[in-house]
Amino acid sequence: MNKVVVKNLEGTTFVSHGSSNHWVVTDGTKEHGGSDAGNRPIELFLISLGGCTGADITSLLHKMRVNFNKFEIHIEADRAAEHPKVYTRINLIYKLWGDGLLAQKEKIEKAIDLSQNKYCSVSAMIKAAKIPLHYSLELSDKKR
Repeated sequence: MNKVVVKNLEGTTFVSHGSSNHWVVTDGTKEHGGSDAGNRPIELFLISLGGCTGADITSLLHKMRVNFNKFEIHIEADRAAEHPKVYTRINLIYKLWGDGLLAQKEKIEKAIDLSQNKYCSVSAMIKAAKIPLHYSLELSDKKR
């Protein structure tokens, strides 16, 4: 069982930690009672998605012997206009740089597919909630 402790510091400023015992700060804007001292909780949802799929992909690419110099995931999401303002669409853009990556495109696409359809629990929860989740890949043979 996973457990998390969320402690209110002041206004909408909270510190939280899970079983890994690493602290995370969340906060709201000053106009909503916060001190603007941390990420918004809704942002952490997308950060969790990126961290989950990113960890899968780097592990899989290492096992497939695909070397890269740099890896980024850019995530864009639309939210509903009315409360509870849930995400209505999420798009991930996987960007990798490195020598010879274009020749490794099939392996990279396989790693992304495995992450999105087998390993990443955050992606699975998003899909279970029927939020459209799209992804694309951008490769560059140049070092960045």
